[in-house]
Amino acid sequence: MNASQKQKKTLSFGLATVPILAMLMLLIIGYGIMGLRIEPLLLCSAAVAAVLALWQGFTWEEIISSVVDKLAKAMPVIMILICVGALIGTWMFSGTIPYMVYWGLKLISPEYILIAAFFLTSVVSVCTGTSWGSAGTVGVALMGVAAGLDVSLAAAAGAVVSGAYFGDKISPLSDSTNFAAIVADTTLFEHIQHLLWTTIPSFLLAAAVYLIAGHSNMLGEVATPQRVTDIVNALESLYRFNIVLILPPVIVLWGAVRKKPVIPLMLGACVLALILGVVMQGLSLKQGLDAFIDGFNISMFPQGSEGIIDDVPRLLNRGGMFSMMSTILLVFCAFSFAGALTLTGALNIIINRLLTVIHSVGQLIAATIGTTILVTGATSDGKLALLVPAELFKDAYRRMGLDTKNLSRTIEDAGTVIEPLLPWTSAGVYMATTLGVSTLDLLPWAVQCYAAIFFALFFGFTGIGIAKTSPAAENATNMLATEQEGKPDGL
Repeated sequence: MNASQKQKKTLSFGLATVPILAMLMLLIIGYGIMGLRIEPLLLCSAAVAAVLALWQGFTWEEIISSVVDKLAKAMPVIMILICVGALIGTWMFSGTIPYMVYWGLKLISPEYILIAAFFLTSVVSVCTGTSWGSAGTVGVALMGVAAGLDVSLAAAAGAVVSGAYFGDKISPLSDSTNFAAIVADTTLFEHIQHLLWTTIPSFLLAAAVYLIAGHSNMLGEVATPQRVTDIVNALESLYRFNIVLILPPVIVLWGAVRKKPVIPLMLGACVLALILGVVMQGLSLKQGLDAFIDGFNISMFPQGSEGIIDDVPRLLNRGGMFSMMSTILLVFCAFSFAGALTLTGALNIIINRLLTVIHSVGQLIAATIGTTILVTGATSDGKLALLVPAELFKDAYRRMGLDTKNLSRTIEDAGTVIEPLLPWTSAGVYMATTLGVSTLDLLPWAVQCYAAIFFALFFGFTGIGIAKTSPAAENATNMLATEQEGKPDGL
């Protein structure tokens, strides 16, 4: 095996950039300008990476094995996506989502829907530590409210994603928050405290944008009171509303707080929703299972859509396991590219080149951000996007006399909250599919997610909010560097 590995050709920096540049050009021109589907573009990118790997001396079997390894890691994500489809279908069947939409339409004014969506998903995600859970529960309901109020769905989706990832970023219950602290060799609460430097300004900026947008004509025409009344009356005529209908999302959120296994929890919430639909709504078990697999349809009610305004079927007819199949195909294509690219070792070559041009704190922060975004986009893996930059830059931060909590903050600013803004990542796919809005449409409105990058760069180049190491820790780092290099450290 070692002899075989020695025979592989090493990529130059120019060749290492080819698959990345090919993917970017295909997505920018094909998807962004020509409106082509993402899946074939990602497969073309995977083909470029595979050809490069074959040129290096890897066999087709090795390429396939690398792709399979990547897909194996993606299987939990795929199963969660399927469960989300089932969840939406059964919650429509039970009346859970319509019940939340019903009260949302009655209580939330159109001008406050964006700020309400942002705050509500922020609170839920902080309490649960899960962006996916908050988007898949209250987020879906809020999108229904936005549709009912005729508010821009792109803006509403952006507000939901911003709020969901605010909590995912700073909640002590979040796996990404804990993981970022671990890989950067800092403590959880030091990491969270330091994150506030970039997260709070981003939060306030996002809140201001949503508040101003809601009170201006940026959202276009909003629904008339009569239209909202018609939707509310239609929901009342179809469903028997009762507070017990919120039990399924309560169970999901409770499980998220208690760190229960996600898939059994979601399936359990589906079963409960099926029972509620049969008992509370008088629908049949067969209809419930149809909603579970194929999605809910208003025709399941005896009266169907007779006398119901067109907005209601558009609101209710959704969900089901099959609704996630196109999404799963996208995940397969993205991870095929990631698997072939990983085998070539191109990312390591690109990143090592970046490390040679860093001379200041601002440059170090910028390089960390660039690397994190690069790894996120190239691997479609949120955990790798935290791990790889942390391993690469950890020593560089210490040598510059910087506390590693600066590193943990930066990789979260550029990794955790940027992942849902890339259409081919699992987070991007999940948010777009769950909320029913394409990633590029919601991206401008996800202010909380991308604003942190600009604040991180600002603080890096100005020195504001940059934590230095203690003298004792810095001396220890310098001594270690001296031992390793055989010469005094330049710092």
